[in-house]
Amino acid sequence: MFFGYYPGCSLHSTAAEYDASTRALFEALNIPLKEIPDWNCCGATSGHSLNTYLCHSLSLRNMVLAEGVASHLVVPCAACYNALRSTQAFLKSGTKEAKKLQEDIKLSIGQEYKGMLEVHHLLEVLGTPDILSLIKEKQKVSLAGLKPAAYYGCLLTRPPKVVNFEADAEQPQLMDRLLKALGAEPVSWSHKTECCGASLSIPAPEIVEELVKKIVQAAVRAGANLLVTACPLCQTNLDSRQPEDYKLPVLYISEILALALGISAPWLNKHLIDPSPVLKSCNF
Repeated sequence: MFFGYYPGCSLHSTAAEYDASTRALFEALNIPLKEIPDWNCCGATSGHSLNTYLCHSLSLRNMVLAEGVASHLVVPCAACYNALRSTQAFLKSGTKEAKKLQEDIKLSIGQEYKGMLEVHHLLEVLGTPDILSLIKEKQKVSLAGLKPAAYYGCLLTRPPKVVNFEADAEQPQLMDRLLKALGAEPVSWSHKTECCGASLSIPAPEIVEELVKKIVQAAVRAGANLLVTACPLCQTNLDSRQPEDYKLPVLYISEILALALGISAPWLNKHLIDPSPVLKSCNF
């Protein structure tokens, strides 16, 4: 078993810890990840805001390249996942615009999209029964004592007919089930799919600060001692825009699972809010 792997721009830069922990996790599970050769940016977020054709073109090129690697593609970034799945939905619409896009890409790169690629978010893959059983089998450290607030954000559940792999887009549970299966106590809370402000963090930081404040306050109110996410931009905003009187660590789901497997985690020092006090209090 192996998967194609599309890290996207963030995992090769600001979210390097997400990439490192994901690769380490899959290596420990003996599941090869084959990175797409010569991949490009998916177009998030400015691309899809300014030019729909450009955004779909960027994603379609990646999908054509991915088909040459594997039939199943793992995408850790929520924005990249959303862009790829949205492009797949656009192609399935069969409109003349969709057909033109396919023709343009074939002419541009000399390869045709066959429509056989299955795009999965990292959470979706880790939550499959076989892989979850494998994670539990290889678990070396219990997550007991961790009370995470599982934060999904916007792009993993919206629009539900295009990107959602949850039974209930308003109350997603997959990340909670993963954490609970390894001994953690995920809290029940109100803001797991609320927007963090995304890329408004640059042009309008005051908006993001207010949104992050509400998310963190809701997590603390529910009894959480850390936030867990699966989106690079969400992690960045939650880690960097918290009010000064809050210091709630924000980890990627891959980092938490890597800890459960006893994997050394040198990437933890990349976080602005130091997670070590919470981890040490739980005997990590």
